[in-house]
Amino acid sequence: MTTHAMHQALAGAVEAARGAGALMRRNDHTVKKINQQSRHDIKLELDVRCQKQIERKLLATLPASAVLGVAGKEGANLRWVVDPIDGTVNFTYGVPHACVSIALQERENESAEFLTIIGVVYDPFCDELWSGTRGGPAKLNGRTIRASRRSDLGEAIVAIGFAKDAESLRENLPVFNALVSRVRKMRMMGAAALSLAYVASGRFDAYIESGIQLWDIAAAGLILECAGGEFWHQLVDNGPKYRMIANNGLLRRKLETIARNARRASKTVPVTVGHRRVGMARKRNKFKIDG
Repeated sequence: MTTHAMHQALAGAVEAARGAGALMRRNDHTVKKINQQSRHDIKLELDVRCQKQIERKLLATLPASAVLGVAGKEGANLRWVVDPIDGTVNFTYGVPHACVSIALQERENESAEFLTIIGVVYDPFCDELWSGTRGGPAKLNGRTIRASRRSDLGEAIVAIGFAKDAESLRENLPVFNALVSRVRKMRMMGAAALSLAYVASGRFDAYIESGIQLWDIAAAGLILECAGGEFWHQLVDNGPKYRMIANNGLLRRKLETIARNARRASKTVPVTVGHRRVGMARKRNKFKIDG
């Protein structure tokens, strides 16, 4: 994309995010209509409205682009990756910690992989908007931000997330237990894009999660890289979910070691999810790191 096109796309993404955020704020104290729910997740009617509003703006900004998950332009080399409400459970329960996440990805041709080139995350409750373009700085409300420089885990705040399935709980509960006594504080916030943005801002030093979707991490992952942090992510069993260690660039090896040892130590321990025993944790180490 040309520089001018990038500026236009970023402006369109910012406008779309702020528009959806305004819709979230207007409905903050209303009774939420639930379209679908499971034990650990909720899908709202407002998710659909925000998504459609965002799509209209993004496709008007870049008519040749596609939106991931929307049929019609599967061969496009530009695609938007959107999470209209990241942190839906928080939002549904009246917890003001949720956001809009919008990423633009590009590929050279239909056989190439997509690469995120623009990321926008908007928290309408704090009126904080993070943005980043590949090769440029990360910004929060127009001000350049950088990831922290803390290298001592004992001084670090580490966020952790648990996806919707039992496998994620099996994988990350031992990690939480191992880290909680080694770091300054653990945090579980319930909105992946915001946790990544907090690492980019230096508020958190790392964020770990498994079983997470592309739309949760595409935008804020780029913003973290633009802020000088490290966005390590790996497809789980060839997708579509990811395993992730996002950090300030100084902590991944230490976190890997602790996570690996914690999972090995727990491989013969029965794991209980809710009131249901789900069996032994798997013996194979799924946390293999390349490079």
